[in-house]
Amino acid sequence: MIRINQVSKSYDGGETLSVKNLSLEIKGGEIFGLLGHNGAGKSTLLNMIAGILSPTSGSIDVDGIDVVADPIAAKKKLCYVGDSPDHLLRLKGHEFLRFIADIYEVPNDVRVSRIARLAEEYGMDAELDNQIQSYSHGMRQKMMVIAALLPNPDNWILDEPMTGLDPKAAWILKRSMREHADAGRTVLFSTHVLDVAEKVVDRVGVISHGELIFVGTVGELRSHFHSNESLEEMFLELTSETSPLAASSADSDTEEVR
Repeated sequence: MIRINQVSKSYDGGETLSVKNLSLEIKGGEIFGLLGHNGAGKSTLLNMIAGILSPTSGSIDVDGIDVVADPIAAKKKLCYVGDSPDHLLRLKGHEFLRFIADIYEVPNDVRVSRIARLAEEYGMDAELDNQIQSYSHGMRQKMMVIAALLPNPDNWILDEPMTGLDPKAAWILKRSMREHADAGRTVLFSTHVLDVAEKVVDRVGVISHGELIFVGTVGELRSHFHSNESLEEMFLELTSETSPLAASSADSDTEEVR
């Protein structure tokens, strides 16, 4: 479970607020999709949950552990796939995965079987002896996904995880996300691929100008618009500058900067 309580993140000495007074609870047993345009604050929020950035104000806890007060314990409760797969490029694939397993203290017998299974599922079993810098972008993304799933923590934080994945790998990841949530655990992911969100999520949150302007099921979102439009059409309408919710968010953003 992930709890976000009145979290804000500011830059430039408080002049720019990337996330503003945001509160959200993501429960065990659900896949929660975070939708928003580039610059809306999605990655900033996910980076704060993962402990890469610290909130300017407010608090975040993962399974009851404060990510700022006890960052190591909180990190052991989650895995994170960031928006860039370009990490530790000089390591070979198997060296990188062993490094991740060591950090999470995955037992040797468990890591060996799990690495073999994940590498085969994602079509990377023949690449583990090669350096990550020799991989294509899609292969690097697969490696980041494998590394994130290897420790199998209760909470998955995935920032645009489908980017660069081939259709088979994307399908496997979506299946894994569903299985993880059905086991009573938590999946939080951001995406621009709205039809993916529509097919996968249990609940969706729409973020605009650093504020959540909608949280609920896709059905509730449809009820809000009194239509059977696709999620993409509703999302575009909800986040357009003429939308009352998005406009009020933009207005408050201007007031904050002033």
